[in-house]
Amino acid sequence: MKINREYDYLIVGAGFAGSVLAERLASQQNKKVLIVEKRNHIAGNAYDEYDEHGILVHRYGPHIFHTNNKLVFDYLSQFTEWRFYEHKVLASLNGELYPIPINRITLNKLYGMNLQTDEEVKEYFQSVREEKNVILNSEDIIVSRVGRDLFEKFMRYYTKKQWNLEPKELSPSVCGRIPVRTNADCRYFTDKYQFMPKEGYTKMFEKMLNHKNIKIFMNTDYKKIMNDVRYDKMIYTGPMDYFFDYIHGKLPYRSIRFEYENIEHEYFQSTAQINYVDDSFEFTRVVEHKRLSENKTTTTTISREYPQINGEPFYPIPTYENKMKYNLYKKESAKIKSILFCGRLAEYQYYNMDQVVSRMLNMLKDNAGLI
Repeated sequence: MKINREYDYLIVGAGFAGSVLAERLASQQNKKVLIVEKRNHIAGNAYDEYDEHGILVHRYGPHIFHTNNKLVFDYLSQFTEWRFYEHKVLASLNGELYPIPINRITLNKLYGMNLQTDEEVKEYFQSVREEKNVILNSEDIIVSRVGRDLFEKFMRYYTKKQWNLEPKELSPSVCGRIPVRTNADCRYFTDKYQFMPKEGYTKMFEKMLNHKNIKIFMNTDYKKIMNDVRYDKMIYTGPMDYFFDYIHGKLPYRSIRFEYENIEHEYFQSTAQINYVDDSFEFTRVVEHKRLSENKTTTTTISREYPQINGEPFYPIPTYENKMKYNLYKKESAKIKSILFCGRLAEYQYYNMDQVVSRMLNMLKDNAGLI
Protein backbone atom coordinates (compact mmCIF):
# COMPACT_ATOMS: atom_id res chain seq x y z
CA MET A 1 0.00 0.00 0.00
CA LYS A 2 1.69 3.17 -1.19
CA ILE A 3 0.47 6.40 0.44
CA ASN A 4 0.97 9.17 -2.05
CA ARG A 5 0.89 12.07 0.38
CA GLU A 6 3.78 13.19 2.53
CA TYR A 7 3.06 13.97 6.17
CA ASP A 8 4.79 16.14 8.70
CA TYR A 9 3.77 13.80 11.51
CA LEU A 10 2.82 10.16 11.81
CA ILE A 11 0.93 9.71 15.07
CA VAL A 12 0.35 6.20 16.40
CA GLY A 13 -2.88 6.03 18.40
CA ALA A 14 -6.13 8.01 18.32
CA GLY A 15 -6.73 8.33 22.05
CA PHE A 16 -6.44 11.53 24.04
CA ALA A 17 -2.66 11.93 23.67
CA GLY A 18 -2.53 11.34 19.94
CA SER A 19 -5.71 13.24 19.13
CA VAL A 20 -4.85 16.38 21.10
CA LEU A 21 -1.41 16.55 19.50
CA ALA A 22 -2.87 15.92 16.04
CA GLU A 23 -5.50 18.65 16.45
CA ARG A 24 -3.04 21.23 17.73
CA LEU A 25 -0.39 20.48 15.10
CA ALA A 26 -2.97 20.60 12.31
CA SER A 27 -4.93 23.65 13.41
CA GLN A 28 -2.22 25.78 15.01
CA GLN A 29 0.90 24.88 13.01
CA ASN A 30 -0.69 23.85 9.70
CA LYS A 31 1.07 20.49 9.89
CA LYS A 32 -0.13 17.51 7.87
CA VAL A 33 -0.83 14.62 10.21
CA LEU A 34 -1.53 10.94 9.65
CA ILE A 35 -3.03 9.06 12.61
CA VAL A 36 -2.73 5.27 12.58
CA GLU A 37 -5.07 3.44 14.96
CA LYS A 38 -5.14 -0.32 15.44
CA ARG A 39 -8.74 -0.38 16.69
CA ASN A 40 -11.80 0.24 14.53
CA HIS A 41 -12.61 3.51 16.30
CA ILE A 42 -11.13 6.75 17.58
CA ALA A 43 -11.25 8.07 21.19
CA GLY A 44 -9.17 5.31 22.77
CA ASN A 45 -10.63 3.95 25.99
CA ALA A 46 -13.00 6.93 26.19
CA TYR A 47 -14.92 5.50 23.20
CA ASP A 48 -18.68 5.40 23.65
CA GLU A 49 -21.56 4.40 21.37
CA TYR A 50 -25.30 3.83 21.49
CA ASP A 51 -26.33 0.22 22.03
CA GLU A 52 -29.35 -1.35 20.36
CA HIS A 53 -31.56 -0.05 23.17
CA GLY A 54 -30.69 3.60 22.54
CA ILE A 55 -28.40 3.93 25.57
CA LEU A 56 -24.99 5.57 25.32
CA VAL A 57 -22.53 2.98 26.60
CA HIS A 58 -18.91 3.53 27.65
CA ARG A 59 -17.30 0.50 26.03
CA TYR A 60 -14.15 0.56 28.16
CA GLY A 61 -15.65 1.45 31.52
CA PRO A 62 -17.00 4.75 32.85
CA HIS A 63 -15.04 7.84 31.88
CA ILE A 64 -16.01 10.74 34.14
CA PHE A 65 -14.56 14.08 33.17
CA HIS A 66 -13.37 16.20 36.08
CA THR A 67 -10.64 18.79 36.37
CA ASN A 68 -9.49 21.92 38.15
CA ASN A 69 -7.56 22.96 35.07
CA LYS A 70 -9.39 25.76 33.25
CA LEU A 71 -6.98 25.54 30.31
CA VAL A 72 -7.95 21.89 29.74
CA PHE A 73 -11.66 22.58 30.18
CA ASP A 74 -11.58 25.54 27.78
CA TYR A 75 -9.62 23.56 25.21
CA LEU A 76 -12.05 20.62 25.15
CA SER A 77 -15.02 23.01 25.17
CA GLN A 78 -14.14 23.86 21.57
CA PHE A 79 -15.30 20.38 20.57
CA THR A 80 -18.27 19.69 22.81
CA GLU A 81 -21.07 21.17 24.82
CA TRP A 82 -21.20 19.89 28.38
CA ARG A 83 -23.78 18.46 30.72
CA PHE A 84 -23.22 19.01 34.44
CA TYR A 85 -22.62 15.71 36.19
CA GLU A 86 -21.26 14.82 39.63
CA HIS A 87 -20.24 11.19 39.98
CA LYS A 88 -21.33 9.31 43.09
CA VAL A 89 -20.16 5.83 43.99
CA LEU A 90 -21.46 3.36 46.55
CA ALA A 91 -19.63 0.37 47.99
CA SER A 92 -21.52 -2.89 48.42
CA LEU A 93 -20.28 -4.60 51.57
CA ASN A 94 -22.13 -7.65 52.92
CA GLY A 95 -25.29 -6.52 51.15
CA GLU A 96 -25.25 -2.95 52.50
CA LEU A 97 -24.36 0.18 50.53
CA TYR A 98 -21.93 2.79 51.81
CA PRO A 99 -20.61 6.05 50.31
CA ILE A 100 -17.16 5.87 48.70
CA PRO A 101 -14.72 7.57 49.27
CA ILE A 102 -15.02 6.80 52.99
CA ASN A 103 -16.59 9.77 54.74
CA ARG A 104 -18.54 10.65 57.88
CA ILE A 105 -21.72 8.98 56.58
CA THR A 106 -19.79 5.80 55.83
CA LEU A 107 -18.45 5.61 59.38
CA ASN A 108 -21.75 6.39 61.06
CA LYS A 109 -23.62 3.74 59.08
CA LEU A 110 -20.91 1.09 59.36
CA TYR A 111 -20.19 1.42 63.05
CA GLY A 112 -23.48 2.84 64.34
CA MET A 113 -21.75 6.01 65.46
CA ASN A 114 -23.04 9.55 65.53
CA LEU A 115 -20.05 11.61 64.43
CA GLN A 116 -21.18 15.18 63.75
CA THR A 117 -18.10 17.21 62.83
CA ASP A 118 -14.95 16.95 60.78
CA GLU A 119 -12.94 17.16 63.97
CA GLU A 120 -14.71 14.14 65.46
CA VAL A 121 -13.96 12.13 62.32
CA LYS A 122 -10.31 13.19 62.41
CA GLU A 123 -10.12 12.07 66.03
CA TYR A 124 -11.64 8.71 65.11
CA PHE A 125 -9.16 8.16 62.28
CA GLN A 126 -6.33 9.17 64.59
CA SER A 127 -7.48 6.58 67.15
CA VAL A 128 -7.49 3.67 64.67
CA ARG A 129 -4.70 4.53 62.21
CA GLU A 130 -1.41 2.62 62.28
CA GLU A 131 1.77 4.63 62.53
CA LYS A 132 4.05 4.00 59.54
CA ASN A 133 7.45 5.64 59.53
CA VAL A 134 7.92 4.77 55.86
CA ILE A 135 5.09 4.23 53.37
CA LEU A 136 6.24 1.31 51.21
CA ASN A 137 3.06 0.12 49.52
CA SER A 138 -0.70 0.56 49.11
CA GLU A 139 -1.54 -1.27 52.32
CA ASP A 140 0.72 1.04 54.30
CA ILE A 141 -0.85 4.19 52.91
CA ILE A 142 -4.41 3.14 53.76
CA VAL A 143 -3.84 1.70 57.24
CA SER A 144 -1.81 4.80 58.10
CA ARG A 145 -4.85 6.92 57.24
CA VAL A 146 -7.89 4.93 58.38
CA GLY A 147 -6.67 1.86 60.22
CA ARG A 148 -6.82 -1.88 59.65
CA ASP A 149 -10.57 -2.56 59.78
CA LEU A 150 -11.61 -0.05 57.11
CA PHE A 151 -8.71 -1.22 54.97
CA GLU A 152 -9.85 -4.85 55.23
CA LYS A 153 -13.49 -4.01 54.56
CA PHE A 154 -13.23 -1.51 51.71
CA MET A 155 -9.79 -1.77 50.13
CA ARG A 156 -8.15 -5.14 50.45
CA TYR A 157 -10.43 -7.44 48.44
CA TYR A 158 -11.42 -4.85 45.86
CA THR A 159 -7.75 -4.10 45.20
CA LYS A 160 -6.92 -7.83 45.04
CA LYS A 161 -9.67 -8.39 42.47
CA GLN A 162 -8.57 -5.38 40.44
CA TRP A 163 -4.86 -6.19 40.33
CA ASN A 164 -4.59 -9.88 41.33
CA LEU A 165 -2.06 -8.68 43.87
CA GLU A 166 -2.30 -7.89 47.55
CA PRO A 167 -2.20 -4.14 48.29
CA LYS A 168 1.14 -4.65 50.04
CA GLU A 169 2.57 -5.77 46.68
CA LEU A 170 1.49 -2.56 44.92
CA SER A 171 2.97 0.91 44.80
CA PRO A 172 1.49 3.42 47.30
CA SER A 173 0.20 5.38 44.28
CA VAL A 174 -2.56 2.83 43.60
CA CYS A 175 -4.57 3.29 46.79
CA GLY A 176 -3.01 6.68 47.45
CA ARG A 177 -5.22 8.16 44.73
CA ILE A 178 -8.33 7.34 46.76
CA PRO A 179 -9.26 10.22 49.07
CA VAL A 180 -10.52 9.85 52.63
CA ARG A 181 -12.99 12.46 53.84
CA THR A 182 -13.91 13.81 57.24
CA ASN A 183 -17.05 15.56 55.99
CA ALA A 184 -20.33 14.26 54.54
CA ASP A 185 -19.49 14.99 50.89
CA CYS A 186 -20.58 11.92 48.89
CA ARG A 187 -19.28 13.11 45.51
CA TYR A 188 -16.50 10.93 44.15
CA PHE A 189 -14.64 13.99 42.84
CA THR A 190 -14.45 17.52 44.21
CA ASP A 191 -12.97 19.26 41.16
CA LYS A 192 -14.25 22.65 40.00
CA TYR A 193 -15.26 21.36 36.56
CA GLN A 194 -17.37 18.21 36.61
CA PHE A 195 -19.17 17.55 33.35
CA MET A 196 -19.87 14.95 30.69
CA PRO A 197 -19.64 15.67 26.95
CA LYS A 198 -23.25 16.35 25.97
CA GLU A 199 -23.17 14.06 22.93
CA GLY A 200 -20.55 11.66 24.27
CA TYR A 201 -16.78 11.32 23.99
CA THR A 202 -16.73 9.84 20.50
CA LYS A 203 -18.58 12.86 19.09
CA MET A 204 -16.11 15.12 20.87
CA PHE A 205 -13.18 13.30 19.27
CA GLU A 206 -14.85 13.40 15.85
CA LYS A 207 -15.02 17.20 16.06
CA MET A 208 -11.46 17.39 17.39
CA LEU A 209 -10.10 15.40 14.45
CA ASN A 210 -12.31 16.94 11.77
CA HIS A 211 -9.59 18.94 10.04
CA LYS A 212 -8.39 18.99 6.45
CA ASN A 213 -4.80 18.38 7.60
CA ILE A 214 -5.66 15.20 9.52
CA LYS A 215 -6.01 11.77 7.93
CA ILE A 216 -6.90 8.68 9.98
CA PHE A 217 -6.24 5.01 9.19
CA MET A 218 -8.14 2.65 11.49
CA ASN A 219 -7.88 -1.13 11.84
CA THR A 220 -4.21 -0.61 11.03
CA ASP A 221 -1.02 -1.72 12.76
CA TYR A 222 1.49 1.04 12.16
CA LYS A 223 4.30 -1.50 11.70
CA LYS A 224 2.60 -2.85 8.58
CA ILE A 225 2.58 0.50 6.78
CA MET A 226 5.82 2.06 8.03
CA ASN A 227 7.62 1.48 4.75
CA ASP A 228 4.73 2.90 2.72
CA VAL A 229 4.34 6.24 4.51
CA ARG A 230 6.46 9.30 3.93
CA TYR A 231 6.67 11.43 7.07
CA ASP A 232 9.14 13.65 8.86
CA LYS A 233 8.50 12.84 12.52
CA MET A 234 6.69 10.22 14.57
CA ILE A 235 4.68 10.53 17.78
CA TYR A 236 4.08 7.16 19.40
CA THR A 237 1.34 6.70 22.03
CA GLY A 238 1.11 2.90 21.96
CA PRO A 239 2.65 0.31 24.31
CA MET A 240 6.36 0.89 24.71
CA ASP A 241 7.25 -2.82 24.80
CA TYR A 242 5.47 -3.47 21.49
CA PHE A 243 7.43 -0.72 19.77
CA PHE A 244 10.69 -2.42 20.74
CA ASP A 245 9.43 -5.94 19.91
CA TYR A 246 9.47 -6.97 23.58
CA ILE A 247 13.28 -7.07 23.73
CA HIS A 248 13.16 -6.68 27.52
CA GLY A 249 10.02 -8.79 27.97
CA LYS A 250 6.38 -7.81 28.15
CA LEU A 251 5.22 -5.00 30.38
CA PRO A 252 2.24 -6.43 32.30
CA TYR A 253 -1.13 -4.72 32.29
CA ARG A 254 -4.48 -5.41 33.85
CA SER A 255 -7.33 -5.65 31.41
CA ILE A 256 -11.09 -5.91 31.94
CA ARG A 257 -13.82 -8.11 30.56
CA PHE A 258 -17.16 -6.30 30.33
CA GLU A 259 -20.39 -8.20 30.69
CA TYR A 260 -23.32 -6.12 29.42
CA GLU A 261 -26.97 -6.67 30.26
CA ASN A 262 -30.07 -4.74 29.29
CA ILE A 263 -32.75 -4.80 31.96
CA GLU A 264 -36.47 -4.25 31.47
CA HIS A 265 -36.69 -1.54 34.11
CA GLU A 266 -36.24 2.19 33.91
CA TYR A 267 -33.33 2.01 36.37
CA PHE A 268 -31.34 -0.81 37.96
CA GLN A 269 -29.47 0.77 40.88
CA SER A 270 -29.53 3.95 42.89
CA THR A 271 -26.36 5.48 41.44
CA ALA A 272 -24.21 5.16 38.33
CA GLN A 273 -21.53 3.01 39.94
CA ILE A 274 -21.52 0.45 42.72
CA ASN A 275 -18.21 -1.11 43.77
CA TYR A 276 -18.36 -4.65 45.15
CA VAL A 277 -15.65 -4.47 47.77
CA ASP A 278 -15.91 -7.88 49.45
CA ASP A 279 -14.80 -11.22 48.04
CA SER A 280 -18.27 -12.72 47.52
CA PHE A 281 -18.46 -11.36 43.95
CA GLU A 282 -15.94 -11.92 41.17
CA PHE A 283 -16.67 -8.60 39.47
CA THR A 284 -15.37 -5.31 40.84
CA ARG A 285 -18.18 -2.95 39.94
CA VAL A 286 -21.50 -2.51 38.20
CA VAL A 287 -22.01 0.59 36.07
CA GLU A 288 -25.43 1.81 34.96
CA HIS A 289 -24.60 3.68 31.78
CA LYS A 290 -27.91 5.46 31.48
CA ARG A 291 -27.15 7.39 34.67
CA LEU A 292 -23.99 8.76 33.02
CA SER A 293 -25.79 10.05 29.93
CA GLU A 294 -29.37 10.60 31.16
CA ASN A 295 -30.88 8.83 28.15
CA LYS A 296 -34.66 8.80 28.28
CA THR A 297 -35.45 5.12 27.74
CA THR A 298 -37.77 2.57 29.30
CA THR A 299 -34.97 0.01 29.79
CA THR A 300 -31.47 0.34 31.23
CA THR A 301 -28.06 -1.13 30.37
CA ILE A 302 -25.51 -2.17 32.96
CA SER A 303 -22.00 -3.57 32.70
CA ARG A 304 -20.19 -5.79 35.17
CA GLU A 305 -16.41 -5.57 35.17
CA TYR A 306 -14.16 -8.60 35.56
CA PRO A 307 -10.46 -7.70 35.73
CA GLN A 308 -8.13 -10.04 33.86
CA ILE A 309 -4.54 -10.29 32.66
CA ASN A 310 -5.28 -10.76 28.96
CA GLY A 311 -7.01 -8.34 26.63
CA GLU A 312 -6.66 -4.64 25.87
CA PRO A 313 -4.01 -3.00 28.07
CA PHE A 314 -5.90 -0.84 30.56
CA TYR A 315 -3.85 -0.30 33.70
CA PRO A 316 -0.07 -0.50 34.05
CA ILE A 317 0.65 -2.67 37.09
CA PRO A 318 2.68 -0.42 39.41
CA THR A 319 5.20 -2.68 41.09
CA TYR A 320 8.90 -2.01 41.59
CA GLU A 321 9.86 -4.80 39.19
CA ASN A 322 7.62 -3.48 36.42
CA LYS A 323 8.97 0.03 36.89
CA MET A 324 12.51 -1.28 36.46
CA LYS A 325 11.53 -3.12 33.29
CA TYR A 326 9.88 -0.01 31.89
CA ASN A 327 13.03 1.98 32.63
CA LEU A 328 14.96 -0.38 30.34
CA TYR A 329 12.56 0.53 27.52
CA LYS A 330 12.78 4.19 28.41
CA LYS A 331 16.54 4.04 27.95
CA GLU A 332 15.99 2.51 24.51
CA SER A 333 13.55 5.26 23.58
CA ALA A 334 15.98 7.96 24.66
CA LYS A 335 18.35 6.80 21.92
CA ILE A 336 15.80 7.65 19.22
CA LYS A 337 15.67 11.41 18.84
CA SER A 338 13.25 11.40 15.89
CA ILE A 339 10.35 9.83 17.80
CA LEU A 340 8.35 11.28 20.68
CA PHE A 341 6.95 8.69 23.11
CA CYS A 342 4.04 10.00 25.17
CA GLY A 343 0.72 9.03 26.71
CA ARG A 344 -0.48 6.40 29.14
CA LEU A 345 0.78 3.33 27.30
CA ALA A 346 4.07 4.74 26.05
CA GLU A 347 4.89 6.09 29.51
CA TYR A 348 3.53 3.04 31.37
CA GLN A 349 1.71 5.43 33.66
CA TYR A 350 -1.90 5.83 34.72
CA TYR A 351 -3.25 9.28 33.89
CA ASN A 352 -6.67 10.84 34.28
CA MET A 353 -8.08 12.26 31.05
CA ASP A 354 -7.44 15.86 32.03
CA GLN A 355 -3.86 15.03 32.99
CA VAL A 356 -3.15 13.64 29.53
CA VAL A 357 -4.69 16.67 27.83
CA SER A 358 -2.72 19.03 30.06
CA ARG A 359 0.55 17.20 29.37
CA MET A 360 0.01 17.32 25.63
CA LEU A 361 -0.91 21.01 25.62
CA ASN A 362 2.14 21.85 27.73
CA MET A 363 4.32 19.78 25.42
CA LEU A 364 3.17 21.87 22.48
CA LYS A 365 3.63 25.16 24.28
CA ASP A 366 6.52 26.89 22.53
CA ASN A 367 7.35 23.45 21.10
CA ALA A 368 8.79 22.49 24.48
CA GLY A 369 9.53 18.77 24.48
CA LEU A 370 8.12 18.27 20.99
CA ILE A 371 10.37 16.82 18.32
